Amino acid sequence: MQCNTSYSCSILLLYPQTTLKRCCFQPNTVSVTSQSQQQQTNVGYDFENVETKEPKLITSVSNPFVKHCVKLRNSSSYRRSHSSALVIGSIPIREIYRFQESLQDETVRMSCLIIPDKAEIPNGLDKSASSIVRVSSVVMRKLSALQSTDSVDAIALMKIPASFLGVEGSLKKEDCPKWFPLARRILVLDGIQDPGNLGTLLRSAVAFRWDGVFLLPGCCDPFNEKALRASRGASFQLPIVSGSWNHLEALKEEFQMKLLAGHPDHEGLGKCICLLTPTFCDSVSNTPLCLVLGSEGSGLSEKSLQACELVSIEMAGEYESLNVSVAGGIFLYMLQPKNR
Repeated sequence: MQCNTSYSCSILLLYPQTTLKRCCFQPNTVSVTSQSQQQQTNVGYDFENVETKEPKLITSVSNPFVKHCVKLRNSSSYRRSHSSALVIGSIPIREIYRFQESLQDETVRMSCLIIPDKAEIPNGLDKSASSIVRVSSVVMRKLSALQSTDSVDAIALMKIPASFLGVEGSLKKEDCPKWFPLARRILVLDGIQDPGNLGTLLRSAVAFRWDGVFLLPGCCDPFNEKALRASRGASFQLPIVSGSWNHLEALKEEFQMKLLAGHPDHEGLGKCICLLTPTFCDSVSNTPLCLVLGSEGSGLSEKSLQACELVSIEMAGEYESLNVSVAGGIFLYMLQPKNR
């Protein structure tokens, strides 16, 4: 049995930490198939707040929920306003939930799990979402921005964790301890605009047990689609604070931290540069550190060059410098906290 009906309706879309928004639109069709008793519609649903046992099926890229997800993927301001992000692929989703379970962290929440129509729910994710949405291959390509979705077995709509904080204006000294539960090793990124590099650095920071990341102006969004893919979900697994040099200096003063910055050993710099050796690392092993890394194109900002003690990686080859994510991985490994 099939019936097609044209009608106009008004639905409520609920987004985390926002007010109710009402969307009015003209759906094309509603199809009801007696064999599967499954309803397929081109209308939007409250996917983010309503628990459901019956997976919903979306086949149209014009669906309001699909448009909402695409905006989350493409727009940093839209992600911030809705406190949500898309995580593409079951591997980073599992990494996030493994971390959540290890710390019993309730702040990381999946609003819904999106999977291809007729596909099995990936192992370990069947109990993680309150809502499951099935989509056609066309919609899956739209959401993932990939021409081939063979390797995309799941997409999660996640709430951005409370551990991500943007600080503005003046601050009180006692605010600093709220940013990082521990502040022995903080990675500071100075104008890292490439999301692949930023995501890789976040992943290394988690792997080597650093306490958090501070983003100076000019850095890309850590919940950018490519940054999330490179980080394998590390953006959800450690405190990240976005602020200015004034905020970083307040953090330094509060915890009596030493500022180090990675920099190639160039002649004529006019400033002494230490080598990243085991002896140097041992000398600072008991000292709280901020490690500043600059972008590949522009390097460290003038402020970083002036305020930080410069450290370089000794290289036998003739290359001028390393990729910032490669160099950062070496720094993070050599300077990782001991006996944590």
